[in-house]
Amino acid sequence: MSGLFLRTLRDDPADADVDSAKLLARAGYVRKVAPGIFSWLPLGIKVLNKVETVIREEMEKIGAQEVYFPAMMPREPYEATRRWDEYGENIFRFKDRHGADYLLAPTHEEMFTLMVKDMYSSYKDLPVTIYQIQDKYRDEFRPRAGLVRGRQFVMKDAYSFTADKEGLVKAYEEERAAYRRIFDRLGVKYVVVHAVSGPMGGFESEEFLAPLAIGEDTFALAPSGKAWNVEALTTPETEDIDYSNVPACAEIPTPGTATIESLIAYLNENCPREDGRAWEACDTLKNFVIAVKHPADDEHDGKPWREIAVIAVPGDRQVDMKRLEAAFSPAEIEEASDEDFKKHPELVRGFIGFSKVGPQREAAGLEGTVRYLADAHVANGSQWVTGADNANSHVMNAVYGRDFKCDGTVEAVQVRTGDLSPDGSGPLSFERGVEIGQVFQLGLKYSNALGLNVLDQNGKSVPVWMGSYGIGVTRVLACIAEFHHDDKGLAWPAAVAPAQVHILAAGKESAAFEAAEKLVSELEERGIEVIFDDRAKVSPGVKFKDAELLGVPLIVVAGRDTAQNGTVEIRNRDGSQSEAVEVSAAADRICSRAQELK
Repeated sequence: MSGLFLRTLRDDPADADVDSAKLLARAGYVRKVAPGIFSWLPLGIKVLNKVETVIREEMEKIGAQEVYFPAMMPREPYEATRRWDEYGENIFRFKDRHGADYLLAPTHEEMFTLMVKDMYSSYKDLPVTIYQIQDKYRDEFRPRAGLVRGRQFVMKDAYSFTADKEGLVKAYEEERAAYRRIFDRLGVKYVVVHAVSGPMGGFESEEFLAPLAIGEDTFALAPSGKAWNVEALTTPETEDIDYSNVPACAEIPTPGTATIESLIAYLNENCPREDGRAWEACDTLKNFVIAVKHPADDEHDGKPWREIAVIAVPGDRQVDMKRLEAAFSPAEIEEASDEDFKKHPELVRGFIGFSKVGPQREAAGLEGTVRYLADAHVANGSQWVTGADNANSHVMNAVYGRDFKCDGTVEAVQVRTGDLSPDGSGPLSFERGVEIGQVFQLGLKYSNALGLNVLDQNGKSVPVWMGSYGIGVTRVLACIAEFHHDDKGLAWPAAVAPAQVHILAAGKESAAFEAAEKLVSELEERGIEVIFDDRAKVSPGVKFKDAELLGVPLIVVAGRDTAQNGTVEIRNRDGSQSEAVEVSAAADRICSRAQELK
């Protein structure tokens, strides 16, 4: 350590917001350069390389072959798949000195597809799976949590190419099983959850989430043990409700009731229910107006376009914009703006109803289309109080299916504890997680977009079936640090630790330093990686603190007992086992202990 490029910190960086970010900086593994951008120091590189080694070993087991693409990519391939526009502001775009457009690649589907297109032409060439481990770039609006959500990060992305869907499913299962082995070896806890494909496209997707409170993803757990990403969660189909005894709907004046709270207060004061219970938010239907920003398509002259849609949701539920956006993918959504409302004066804020949207729009004599979609919790035959499309008035006894209809159903509201699971096993519970990997059955999206075809057995040109499989390498490293630390510092699993043994020579006795140096030589001859704290003018207390902060699995202390009794202390970093061993037998015992920790 006297020559190691390392400087540990005693205090947490002021802007570090999670434990992994604090400890990786304090222990000298990384240094922050700018929001979401980090430099890697020697110890950090060692850990990162070991994570990558585990990934490469498991990829090799399933026959995947490694390639490497440039990070700087031309516009044209992303234009062909429309992702140049679909990514919006989430990518770094720039021009070269000749005015040509480039981006820093957020992912490389296009390049993988074009490479296989360039080299393969027959079904006999398939199947093949290729992968890379490389830096990616995304212009995150709010980088956070250190390495968990950065602007530059290391990612492993693999792609399978098969002649048919059956081959795709086989490759998908092989990659999925490899992911389990990778995360098990790395000591990362994970949950496999059903997910939505989003901008990636395809028809099947699963995420590997590390269950951590710092995560941005919420996943739902069913009593059966199955799990879903919230965006992928579907509401069990609702049963029709008998509305035969519901009176005809009628408009009533409700002055000053532009919010659900004010409407409930007004109804309870002026319109008591016949059944004697109080009006509640769940009796109301609120109509939420969104703007849908569609990517360019051929029907709109190859230009992005915007539409207005109204979403009907129960008044006691909040809209979940991420779930709603998943339903509209690859389009993006946002709340309707003042300008949108100016273009649609028929939508009266605070009192929007059903009479001028969706299927009812034509009957109201209005031109154009405003889609009207009902949240999945709105059952056919359900009875509501909702806006009357006139200021300061609402409609009572509005029955869905009798008095109004929608253009379709959408998953729009926030899910909550107690909601029923899609598999029918009972009520859901929820946890937070960090996405560390995801697998997609892409299908034919990129093959069709980029013309990746091969000749089949009959000489017919057919598109190639693709799968996509990603692991956030630096994010995984951060999650390992989140799972494996205590109040003293990091506590790396043996598979990724920068060394297997941390030997420190403590005190002023030359015998301790000599014994430590001899032990280091013996261990290195046996292939054991060692960090040796040989600093002469550093106190034992500082050395102990640094050893605990760096987090190597085994700590060996040569000190006063070494000089007096000829023994060294061998302890596990987690404090689970400590023993005194004679110097002559120390190398054998350390090798044995290191093997036990693997």
